[in-house]
This record gives sequence, C-alpha cells and structure tokens, in this order.
Amino acid sequence: MRNGIIHPAMRPERGKDAVALTADPGTAGDQAYDRIRTDIIFGRLRPGQKLTLEKLRSQYGVAISTLREIFSRLAPEGLVVAEGQRGFHVASCSAKDFKEIASLRLLLEHYALEESFRAGDVEWEARIVAAHHKLAHLEASILSGDSSKTELWKHYDCEFHQALVSACGSRVLMAEHASVYDRYLRYQMVFVIFRGHEAAEEHKQLLDCALRYDVKAAQDILTRHVEACVDYALRNNLIT
Repeated sequence: MRNGIIHPAMRPERGKDAVALTADPGTAGDQAYDRIRTDIIFGRLRPGQKLTLEKLRSQYGVAISTLREIFSRLAPEGLVVAEGQRGFHVASCSAKDFKEIASLRLLLEHYALEESFRAGDVEWEARIVAAHHKLAHLEASILSGDSSKTELWKHYDCEFHQALVSACGSRVLMAEHASVYDRYLRYQMVFVIFRGHEAAEEHKQLLDCALRYDVKAAQDILTRHVEACVDYALRNNLIT
C-alpha cells in the first residue's frame, strides 16, 4: 500500500506500507494510484462519485484492469467502496465518520507524540522548526487573502505534524498515522474547513511545546486543535 498526500514527488518517507514520498516516480500504475488517491483526498473526485472505468482510463492513462487494481487497493484505506459487480465509487462522507477518524487520529498521534518527545534530539528539533517555518509562511499568506496555494499549505500542515512524531521510532506507527491523517485531511479539503488565526496559533503552540519537550501540553493542544476542527464543521453544518 502506498499512502500519502499532495504531490507524489514532495512527500516525506513514511515507511514500507506508506508512500515513500520521494521523487521516485514508480510505475505507471503507481503514478495513477498516487493521482487518484490525491484527487479523492482533495475532493476532485467527489464523495459518492461513481468511478466510471471508461472515463477514468482516458483521464489517468492506464488500463481498466489497472484501475480495478487501484480501486481495490484504495478500498481498505476507506477512500473507495466496491459495489459488488457494479464497480466502485468514492467513499461518502458523514459527520459520524469524521468524528471517528478524528478520534483515531488523536489516539495514534498522542502516543506518537509521547514516544517522539522522549527520543527527540537536536536533529528532530531542526525538522520541526523547518516544517513550522514553511507552514507559518503559507498560513500568513492565506490569512492575508491569498488562497492560491491551498494544497501546498495542507502539504506543509501534514509535514509539520509528521515532523512532531518523526522521532517516535516506529515505521508502522508513522505509516498508520499517515493513513489516518490523510482521511482526516480529506474532510478538511472537501468541506473547506479553515479556522484561520486560531489554527495557526495552535501550530505555534505545538512548536513551542516541542522545543521545551512538554508532551502533556502538546497533547492537550493537539486535542483542542483536532476537536475544534470537528466542532467547526458540525457547528457550521458543513457535514451531515
């Protein structure tokens, strides 16, 4: 399984069972998998959309048999649903599912933060500072009214949270976290969930917690960060 978000050439390594987000283009099938997965996460393939093989064969430049294989790989990730003999469609979205994904993200990320803060060193600190610098720059740009780089912003958001847990010492944990994070991100992108200054300030607080190795405070902020996103979506009736 190759898990990851955004542009395949930009993705950080996530372990054997996740996309090693490097510049290696892989096979044509791998490239099509990356594109389809990213298009689902960013809402270009909409929730519930029928995945018509003939149309997508031309769009992604691969054979129908390859598309079936890709959809079968995406089904266990919760991104595609098989319809028996009727083919495949993009997984639907619901408030219940979003809350469950958010809870699972917190469960994994809380544990990963604890392990990462315990093993962190100066190289880990440097990764976090660099990742936050890029994220803060994009957040400032968006808050000033420039929405032209939304996908790059979410890549940097992902990169920052991955940097925080990158010293956890478990490739399996990193891969599972990456997969759940991408499903969580799908809701943010499909339903345009952006909390503005509040979310940006929480990222800054997470950076500060990491640099002073205060895992309990970081876990508390992360809980507020994720739960506020879910509450925002439900309060504004973005998801039913």
